[in-house]
Amino acid sequence: MNTAIESAWQLAKARYAALNVDVEAALKQLDNIPVSMHCWQGDDVVGFEQSAGALTGGIAATGNHPGKARTADELRADLEQAFRLIPGSKRLNLHAIYLESEEPVARNAIEPKHFSRWVAWAKEQHLGLDFNPTCFSHPLSSDGFTLSHPGENVRRFWIEHCQASRRISAYFGRELGTPSVMNIWVPDGMKDLTIDRLAFRQRLLNALDEVIAESLDAQLHIDAVESKLFGIGAESFTVGSNEFYLGYATSRGTALCLDAGHFHPTEVISDKISSAMLYVPHLLLHVSRPVRWDSDHVVLLDDETQAIAHEIVRHNLFDRVHIGLDFFDASINRVAAWVIGTRNMKKALLRALLEPTEQLRQLEQEGDYTARLALLEEQKSLPWQAVWEHYCQRHDVTPGSEWLQQVRHYEQTILRQRQG
Repeated sequence: MNTAIESAWQLAKARYAALNVDVEAALKQLDNIPVSMHCWQGDDVVGFEQSAGALTGGIAATGNHPGKARTADELRADLEQAFRLIPGSKRLNLHAIYLESEEPVARNAIEPKHFSRWVAWAKEQHLGLDFNPTCFSHPLSSDGFTLSHPGENVRRFWIEHCQASRRISAYFGRELGTPSVMNIWVPDGMKDLTIDRLAFRQRLLNALDEVIAESLDAQLHIDAVESKLFGIGAESFTVGSNEFYLGYATSRGTALCLDAGHFHPTEVISDKISSAMLYVPHLLLHVSRPVRWDSDHVVLLDDETQAIAHEIVRHNLFDRVHIGLDFFDASINRVAAWVIGTRNMKKALLRALLEPTEQLRQLEQEGDYTARLALLEEQKSLPWQAVWEHYCQRHDVTPGSEWLQQVRHYEQTILRQRQG
């Protein structure tokens, strides 16, 4: 135990107590907020299909840092290394292309057995699993359309893929005792002018209704749908817009996924949370960092990440908001990217939990906006870092930047030995 960290922790507790903030209660709550790490950071969204082709769907992972995971076992080993450096509760988010099979499997024929090793591993790691159908990087998505495709045969293939994915998601929930959130995102859209937008959206609506027609236990599986503003190859028209999916989630009772990079550069998802929560039962958040376009950079402890955390905590949305991460950077150490992004999300949650929210709310209700602003700014300087370091130490995790030494050792001994 680091005595300096413990001394700082005791002082921090006293400082927060003076504002009627129960630090122990905050840490207990933080332990109960899992962050779902995304598997695709570890291999640049390639997956393990034997017939895997080029990455498509407006997605790009740039860079060639050594050590990309080439097998599921390598990916799991990398994830375990990242987990060791991240305190508190975690989940893992899988895409359908991360199946394991000795023979090629068509995406509309995937089954729970193709993910049984992931489930066994998740049990060992005490993790919940979330899931996603993979509606990109496939010959039948090469023209930019899947669930809204004009061709019945192509559309049927993707409907069946999403239906099979839902059954896998429910299998995760049944085996692991925690509901799996399955997010549907499709890249459907057009590069240039589109005449009959309504027809594309009607087809997407009908296809989604077919996908979710089978009743599944909500204790095992939660459906989510995700919008996007535009993408490469879909600069002029995206079928699954924000308006489309907000309407769909509201009318069908699914979860709505808000991705931090899927809106206009001047929009932020933190401002959308309270509105969406009035109409949909659950929200799935994809916390990311857009730069110029939806480039999915590693999450920072920046204003928007903090604002997202504040919205969750201030409105007590712990049971209705599911936090996932979505970034992929191949220009830096991939394990370090997971650690940086996930720790930042957890730091933001901790800072939000340490806010004197009730006092601030009372000031707002009384119309004392001067005191509200003053307190908001002064509490930013409170010693939350001392609480974070104690929290890391409590979970036997390196509290400061020294964790990078462990990642560098892992890179030298494991990652740089990988070829191809």
